[in-house]
Amino acid sequence: MQILTTVNELRAWSRAQRCGVNGEGIALVPTLGALHAGHASLIRAAAEARPGRVAVSIFVNPTQFGPEEDYARYPRTFKADCALAEREGATIIFAPSVEEMYPVGSSTFVEVEGLSERLDGQSRPGHFRGVATVVAKLMIAAEADLAFFGQKDAAQVAVLRRMVSDLRLGTTIVVCPIVREADGLALSSRNAYLTPVERKQALVLNRAIRRVEALVADGERSSSSLIDAARGVFTEAPDVRVDYIELVDWQTLWPVLTAAPGTLFAVAAWVGTTRLIDNTRLR
Repeated sequence: MQILTTVNELRAWSRAQRCGVNGEGIALVPTLGALHAGHASLIRAAAEARPGRVAVSIFVNPTQFGPEEDYARYPRTFKADCALAEREGATIIFAPSVEEMYPVGSSTFVEVEGLSERLDGQSRPGHFRGVATVVAKLMIAAEADLAFFGQKDAAQVAVLRRMVSDLRLGTTIVVCPIVREADGLALSSRNAYLTPVERKQALVLNRAIRRVEALVADGERSSSSLIDAARGVFTEAPDVRVDYIELVDWQTLWPVLTAAPGTLFAVAAWVGTTRLIDNTRLR
């Protein structure tokens, strides 16, 4: 497995692959690193779709972190990340420097207006501008026809889908299911920040989601009733601070009044100093 560090190297590798006998496209798996089983599922899916043509990026992107967020302490486990990626089917690792992705004097950014201010974007101003910018750069550099993301980052997926459509980038976004621990906690690199006590408290996010799913299965459709029920579950963990509890259309991220098949129920909360997110698509 190769490790590439420049855009020119990544582009040259991509073009060489597509000049082969089959001429198939490239699968891209963008990550911040600190890879876990959730990332592994994305890499496996990419390897199944484009065997031998999977690029996994490992880049802690500074522009998607706010001034008071955890950029400096975000887990950096490059050696272990490379081992996991290779084991799951990655062909190359793209690990650029900040200067490679943002050359001195860079002044161009990608901003998806409207969507970027909803859900996570409302409490993290500028976050989705950073995400859209770096993902656009990665898609263009890799000339990828497929890019794989997890449903846990559902708001991010909505923003990136709109970006790809608006810019006609030619990359199809593939969304893979949320991967959870045995007790239901959605996998996240930030779970490593949790103390043992906070780890137990964090399960309230999943309990709130399961409560809403059960109510929908019993016939409840009212958004306000479902959100109130979820808030009731959060009262079981008074030390957990809710950021948002929303029932939204997954394409627009606008709140809806009534649950329908495919409606996104999403939650975000602070457990100690760690912000966690989770969601489900209602059936």
